Amino acid sequence: MAKRALICGVSGQDGGYLAQLLLAKGYEVFGTSRDAQISPFQNLSLLGIKDQVRCESMSLNDFRSVIQVLINVEPDEVYNLAGQSSVGLSFQQPVEALESICIGTLNLLEAIRLTGKSVKLYNAGSSECFGDVGDSQANEKTPFHPRSPYAVAKAAAFWEVANYREAYDLFACSGILFNHESPLRPDRFVTRKIISAVCRIAKENEGVIRLGNMDIKRDWGWAPEYVEAMWLMLQQEQPDDFVIATGETNSLQDFVATAFSCIGLDWQNHVETDSSLLRPTDLAVSKGDPQKALRVLGWKAKYKMKDVVKMMVDSDMA
Repeated sequence: MAKRALICGVSGQDGGYLAQLLLAKGYEVFGTSRDAQISPFQNLSLLGIKDQVRCESMSLNDFRSVIQVLINVEPDEVYNLAGQSSVGLSFQQPVEALESICIGTLNLLEAIRLTGKSVKLYNAGSSECFGDVGDSQANEKTPFHPRSPYAVAKAAAFWEVANYREAYDLFACSGILFNHESPLRPDRFVTRKIISAVCRIAKENEGVIRLGNMDIKRDWGWAPEYVEAMWLMLQQEQPDDFVIATGETNSLQDFVATAFSCIGLDWQNHVETDSSLLRPTDLAVSKGDPQKALRVLGWKAKYKMKDVVKMMVDSDMA
């Protein structure tokens, strides 16, 4: 019989690519949304797989809803990609960030425990948990120092997973993913904002982008590759946590310059700084060390920032 996977947050960037990957591997794929009857599942449609994913209504904040879906679907693997996904938005809606991530993750863990089924759980962690790491690369042993409500919530969810793994012997693990992009990124993310604006300027031959702090440095990867790492974690004999990153760090200015170079323009003629876009606190540098993922999972990023930017520009210009 084919394995069954339940993807919580299937309508997002990672959810769409993960569903595509699992379908290609012969899985029966189920996805959740708060209201599956009215959700457009636009990303699944863009990937041409909407009709192949069976969508269920589920609210991770509602324990009864979670356990009901688990009983009905009987999944072999559960991927928790749901909850608030924007660092910037979490400063405006900190309670929603904490509830959707912390309570949602706890409900999933407790529901799996109570059903008593042999279910493997992947939890979406975040590099934001590390905070500023300076010149060092963050690995699985680097202490957390979260600097946003989103990061605080992700850090709490990480420890929930670790606690249930140790206390109840659940197969539960977290992927501590660094920034990963694709054409499916929502418009509220700065990378999508940049790519969309660059392509608009290319077509209209004029225009500007307003950005906040361009000195921040991030480790940017390619989302379709990162979902493969999620799947690999659940194929191991023992559950464990992994940092998933390219190992290469670039500034936001480098990202912008690369995007404009793709269309043959000088970024300095089209970018303005806007102090209103600065966050209350932000990470200066984010660096990932993916050596454990290579050693244990055999996973290594093929695409780095310049590749990612070019693929996103090419997709928008097509």
